[in-house]
Amino acid sequence: MATIPSHALRHLTLTRPWLRKIRCTTSLAFSSQDLLLTYPDDDNNNNNDTDHTKKTTNSKSQAFFPKKNQVLELECESLAFKGKGVCKVADSGFVLLCDNALPGERFIGRVSRKKGSYAEVTKLKTLSPHRDLVDAPCEYASYCGGCKTQNLSYEAQLRAKEQQVRELVIHVGKLSDKNPDFECIMKPIVPCDVQFHYRNKMEFSFGSQKWLPKELLHEKLDGNDNYALGLHAPGYFDKILNVDKCLLQSEPANKILATVQDNWKDPELGLSPYNVHSHTGFLKHLVLRTGRNMKSDLPELMVNFVTSSYKPEMLKPMVEKISAIPEVVSIMNNVNTSVGNTSVGEEEYTLYGKSTITESLRGLTFQISANSFFQTNTHQAEVLYKLIEDCAGLRGDASEIVLDLFCGTGTIGLTLAKKAKHVYGYEVVAQAVADAHRNAKLNGISNTTFVQGDLNKIDENFGKHFPKPDIVISDPNRPGMHMKLIKFLLKLKAPKIVYVSCNPATCARDIDYLCHGVVCMVYLSSPLLKI
Repeated sequence: MATIPSHALRHLTLTRPWLRKIRCTTSLAFSSQDLLLTYPDDDNNNNNDTDHTKKTTNSKSQAFFPKKNQVLELECESLAFKGKGVCKVADSGFVLLCDNALPGERFIGRVSRKKGSYAEVTKLKTLSPHRDLVDAPCEYASYCGGCKTQNLSYEAQLRAKEQQVRELVIHVGKLSDKNPDFECIMKPIVPCDVQFHYRNKMEFSFGSQKWLPKELLHEKLDGNDNYALGLHAPGYFDKILNVDKCLLQSEPANKILATVQDNWKDPELGLSPYNVHSHTGFLKHLVLRTGRNMKSDLPELMVNFVTSSYKPEMLKPMVEKISAIPEVVSIMNNVNTSVGNTSVGEEEYTLYGKSTITESLRGLTFQISANSFFQTNTHQAEVLYKLIEDCAGLRGDASEIVLDLFCGTGTIGLTLAKKAKHVYGYEVVAQAVADAHRNAKLNGISNTTFVQGDLNKIDENFGKHFPKPDIVISDPNRPGMHMKLIKFLLKLKAPKIVYVSCNPATCARDIDYLCHGVVCMVYLSSPLLKI
């Protein structure tokens, strides 16, 4: 999360005579979809070497250009975003990235993919473990891509994440750590008191192709034995790691998962998993959401079956078994007829109970539907929303306008409404907007307006629909903010922007734009004006 207090313009010095420098905050020379942290394209170096171990003290010419299938002895120095271990070849500093390698670990690795500025490595053998080794409590930790650092102590995970964000803010956000005020700007990471069973939503996939570890690949699986319900194996869109229990979700949710696993493959039910190759099959996803009953303070759960067609009679036996679990208050069926992998359906049906579950945040009650966004870590969301309120710095005299961008179900805006004159929220998902209206009414809040709209497609009339805000809250998804929205905010010049992010890379990129402005170039040599 970042609070952005001011706006300026960034200048670009061009040395080519056919380019002219222009100060501009209304256009950009490159697509807003370009990420500043992407690596160069493959260099198509597919040469194969005879496998043999090469120490990293080799000559620079060999070390700097490791070839595909070359075997190296490496030491992991740090973690990159998404948990890849960062290794550097001695003398040259050439970077190699390796999955499942952790800081301080020495290992033997084979170069699996060579790129222009770095290479990817597959770990073959650990020579000495990393310095913060702990036993991973999950039986799937070594196979599942969801918890890559579970055998790294939580304190070490915090240090690694804080360092990642720091480097992104400096190198991508262009905020100098030489500035004496930098340490005041870059606050320490806030740990979570709960490391397991914290997620209130988990999405599992049904698959016709079960993923197996190498030691079990010799086993021949046919028919139902090859079916799986779990998480996608890392690097595969069509193979599913079968999961009977996940330590991230609540215990009642694991009870539901076990019930489904025990029954869905029964031939008498006639249920089949969706095949992503042939586009046949019925069951696509199982989505489990955990909320809380406001009267009893006990957990209440929603089960959402995502299917390729609407056949409630096929799900009836499963519904009867699941509804017998006391915590289950809602069973939904989202029908998604597309060939894509999304869990959001074109149609939604209630098979049992009610269509929403409830949760409490910052003293407010929220109703959550099957497809609406809600912070997945309820415990840490309390901490986050308190930080947002502190950063917003509302005076509390009901005189200020808040613009809540990517508002989802209205959780952030509604928690600020008690101190604001009015909150205007924008969100692209229609169901989420409907939930925001319902949540405002549920909590007796009348000074909010929630509008469905795509913030990636705003035009020059966007700012005419609400008064100039005193505070802007932006909570975009992983791609960050579209350049159209960034240009709007630069032009708006709101006194304060609070940016909440789930992707520090795109957050740092947008901080650079918002703090230093954007650049446009005019190519004078072209018959067309390119802006």
